[in-house]
Amino acid sequence: MTKYTFTSESVSEGHPDKVCDIISDNIVDLFLEKDPDSRVAAETMVTTNKVVISGEVKGPNVFKDTPIDDLVRNTIKKIGYDQKGFDWKNVSIENNLHEQSKDIAIGVDKKDEKEQGAGDQGIMFGFACKETEQLMPAPIYYSHLILESLAEARHNGEKLLLPDSKSQVSLDYENGVPCKASAIVVSTQHDPSVSQKEIKEIVRPHVIKSLPDGWMCEEENFFVNPTGRFVIGGPVGDCGLTGRKIIVDTYGGAAPHGGGAFSGKDPSKVDRSGAYAARYLAKNIVAANLAEKCTIQLSYAIGISKPISIYINTHGDTKIQGNEISEKISKIMDLSPYGIKEKLSLNRPIYSKTAAYGHFGRKSNSNGEFPWEELDLVKSLKSIFE
Repeated sequence: MTKYTFTSESVSEGHPDKVCDIISDNIVDLFLEKDPDSRVAAETMVTTNKVVISGEVKGPNVFKDTPIDDLVRNTIKKIGYDQKGFDWKNVSIENNLHEQSKDIAIGVDKKDEKEQGAGDQGIMFGFACKETEQLMPAPIYYSHLILESLAEARHNGEKLLLPDSKSQVSLDYENGVPCKASAIVVSTQHDPSVSQKEIKEIVRPHVIKSLPDGWMCEEENFFVNPTGRFVIGGPVGDCGLTGRKIIVDTYGGAAPHGGGAFSGKDPSKVDRSGAYAARYLAKNIVAANLAEKCTIQLSYAIGISKPISIYINTHGDTKIQGNEISEKISKIMDLSPYGIKEKLSLNRPIYSKTAAYGHFGRKSNSNGEFPWEELDLVKSLKSIFE
């Protein structure tokens, strides 16, 4: 198609599902901080006045030093929930974490660490394209930016904005290139004193600054709180669960997703580490100008260290074919769970910041966060394929 419209959505850190993702990833970080070889699979549910945590762990008894209640309450406080029905001070917390199954552990933990098996079977996807500077699909990228801007304003004292919010960006494409927003939807929880007109004007500048110049949609297609009111929000208005926003976490529907969630899982789980590795490779392939966009699929079997298959699609607009890259990819990176962990230094407490506003398209930094966004393979790729 030469002309089409594509839409992606994002949700804020205060969305009930994201509250759960953040709590689960804070638990992962807590364990990895105490022992880098910890195993964690933490699931969280939130509803009115209640947080329930379940899952399996293997590692030190970290809760001796950091009670789970304190961790959860501090997380909720940082997000900004002190409202009737979900208050960080008074919420009830139920902790059901227990020891990991030995049948699973035996497949992952080997005498030779380099032979560490995948924590489960599954398929993972990575994607990159040249639509934005961060090599992400534009609709999801700008959806995230809008909500990050609103959250920053709220944390800096905009008291009329409350934590729960969603955004949706529809972009017009011509010849495969995004050129303008055709519609923008933002729903944000707000103080009951503010009017619909006022909240729209509070939101507007955050949308405009998040989009490229001249990309704002027509006024009739700019929707803010389309029902007219959004006062009851967060876990009071909707139950939340870890892992329900996997498309928000990845590419906004512009690329496939293997089905596995990321948050709450340590990097021995290839649902997480495999997806990070696939993004890392795809981004570097595009950054090396070997393709305009790239999709990578990896598959694994529980207890087996090497990927069962590697699929790379460069979508035809490239100097080389995907099968040529697949054949040579082992020269670029060891895609065993151990190899991924070592290359990207994943056994560190770096996951809490991934849980909201996307796991991809974020800037890696001096703290070692988002290492899968680095472009340090570009030179090697060029030397092999050019």
